[in-house]
Amino acid sequence: MMFRNREEAGRRLVEQLIHYREQPGALVLALPRGGVAVGYQLSLGLHLPLYVFIVRKLGAPDNPEYALGAVGETGVVYLNPEAKTAFHLSQADLKQCIQAQQEEIARRQALYRQGRRLPVLTDRTVILVDDGIATGSTFFASIQSIRHLKPQRLIGAIPVGPSDTIRQVREQVDELVVLATPDPFWAVGNHYIDFAQVDDREVVEYLNLAEEAQRKRAESSST
Repeated sequence: MMFRNREEAGRRLVEQLIHYREQPGALVLALPRGGVAVGYQLSLGLHLPLYVFIVRKLGAPDNPEYALGAVGETGVVYLNPEAKTAFHLSQADLKQCIQAQQEEIARRQALYRQGRRLPVLTDRTVILVDDGIATGSTFFASIQSIRHLKPQRLIGAIPVGPSDTIRQVREQVDELVVLATPDPFWAVGNHYIDFAQVDDREVVEYLNLAEEAQRKRAESSST
């Protein structure tokens, strides 16, 4: 399956999640940056508020693209079991990696939230979305972080990912919607015609547009 772009992937996910439309207390939680473009379509299609949950991949010192794991904005750290064995990292090395990403998380919190806090997730339905997963490190870190905040129900929404990682995700969420599990799987971007990088400005724009759409719906329903 090929997606034209992230927006199309989001609209296809809406079709699979339509039973959550306008559900009281439900919200969409997107992983920046690419997941926010997908999450925006979910927000529009399901009439739910859109927020970001900030997670950063922990790259190996000599191969930043290889995910040792990830750290979430609540401080939860997920470590890829295979990476721990393969790289024999000291605690000092690991601490340095984590600290660097925590600084980036703080920067993004200030930029994306503009002074607002992460919403209360306790007893709410949370739809966690990204534009795709490979190793799943950032998604697993997000799941673990969000579980600590005690949502009533945690739903994963993923356009594409490898079947073995998807199987692991399915075990950790209450419901998982995935559109494609190609085999062989090479990279998320291979399944998009347009997979241009989403920048910080676009993330803020998506969040502002989603908030405006929610406000207009609230105004129209009250008149």
